[in-house]
Amino acid sequence: MSSSTASAPSGAAISADAAGAGAGSPAATSAPRPFEVERDAASPNRNLTPLTTRIDGQGQLEVGGIALGELARRYGTPLYVLDEATLRGTCAAYRDALAAHYPGEALALYASKANSSLAITALVASEGLGLDAVSAGELLTALDGGMAPDRIVFHGNNKSLEELDLAVQRGVTVVVDNWFDLENLAALAPTAPVNLMLRFTPGIECHTHEYIRTGHLDSKFGFDPDQLEPVLKHLAGCPWARLSGLHAHIGSQIFELQPHHDLAAVLADALALARSLGHPVTDLNVGGGLGIRYVASDDPPSIQQWVRTVAEAVVAACQARGLELPRLLCEPGRSLVATAGVTLYTVGSRKEIPGIRTYLSVDGGMSDNPRPITYQSRYTALLAERPEAEASETVTVAGKHCESGDVLLKDLALPPATSGEVLAVFATGAYNASMASNYNRIPRPATVLVGDGQADLVQRRERPEELLRYDVLPERLRPVA
Repeated sequence: MSSSTASAPSGAAISADAAGAGAGSPAATSAPRPFEVERDAASPNRNLTPLTTRIDGQGQLEVGGIALGELARRYGTPLYVLDEATLRGTCAAYRDALAAHYPGEALALYASKANSSLAITALVASEGLGLDAVSAGELLTALDGGMAPDRIVFHGNNKSLEELDLAVQRGVTVVVDNWFDLENLAALAPTAPVNLMLRFTPGIECHTHEYIRTGHLDSKFGFDPDQLEPVLKHLAGCPWARLSGLHAHIGSQIFELQPHHDLAAVLADALALARSLGHPVTDLNVGGGLGIRYVASDDPPSIQQWVRTVAEAVVAACQARGLELPRLLCEPGRSLVATAGVTLYTVGSRKEIPGIRTYLSVDGGMSDNPRPITYQSRYTALLAERPEAEASETVTVAGKHCESGDVLLKDLALPPATSGEVLAVFATGAYNASMASNYNRIPRPATVLVGDGQADLVQRRERPEELLRYDVLPERLRPVA
């Protein structure tokens, strides 16, 4: 593993899990600070901040060669910032690790549900990756962003007839999740063979949040193991179907390697069964699930460790069964895009409850980052223009929404912050923009892509008046003039 300690300063704010509790209490001085955590240039998922993060000559935090405070003033807040170098570096890490550790063909597919946009699609396509989509919107974004149809797989446990028709017409591989998929595909009466991948649940448990475990038997995704042989026999009698792959996924934000090793044996057994029934299966898709470092105490495996574990396990499982090596597919999402993202907020009101807590409110919250209220997720943050100031108090960063649970970071050590300062929250590139909402009719933020001192707007900020564009006011309810 190639690692280096960041040349940035000793830092000021610490991750939310390391701060002391209580209103205005001093920060824990022994806890690691964001820039004191060793930087792994070869595996960005192990870092707290983007690869290009540093302190500039004015003592301010910059990413991609641009001061974050300047970005906040130029584009407004809340603002999603994506570091191009980190995105490209993570794509290269997966691509290169597959080439180094797997002796057969291999392809990493970006799980675009993590963050779907034309710009991200174009970037990952330019790095040689494929993509997986789970809706017509994600599929159209992938196609319009320049991703080749034969490098796209289309997932979903309840695909509509219209979505399936779009995928079939554009030559995208359809991941069959259930009998409903097969009924709808047959109803389309395709004249040319449809390229299919079959998803099943492998029955493997992982230690992660129950909402993001997808490989255990009690899951809405995929065929149950006892349905595998019946569905394979059924597909053998469908002249419109060409089964080219098998898929299983065990969950998300996983730090364990053993479940991925175990998955290889389950997939190899399924591969042997499919080939024995006459299916020309050439692809094994192990899904994704590798975790990232959100706070200093997180310790995920590197991309290289994960890929090596998966690759060696697939090779060993196929050799033990006398199987020709398949093309190995994986679907990184969070681990590919999360660390590249930073969200900027402007500090507003402050509420001190003596002996209990100090609330520091910002101009965003659960509408631009629903993960804390949904998954109890933790993050690392600091003041963008005073990153080296002493973190002398502990605060809870609250959002602006009309919801008591709208809290972004609990018990975070920060320097005393005043209204108007910019707060930078790290590792927000995955499942923030893609899960954002208009709760309280608050517009979604803009997104900028930064690199080499240049910032490009890749998603513009919604305007309040635009939130009314789909409303229809019946004539009978219109106010009388």
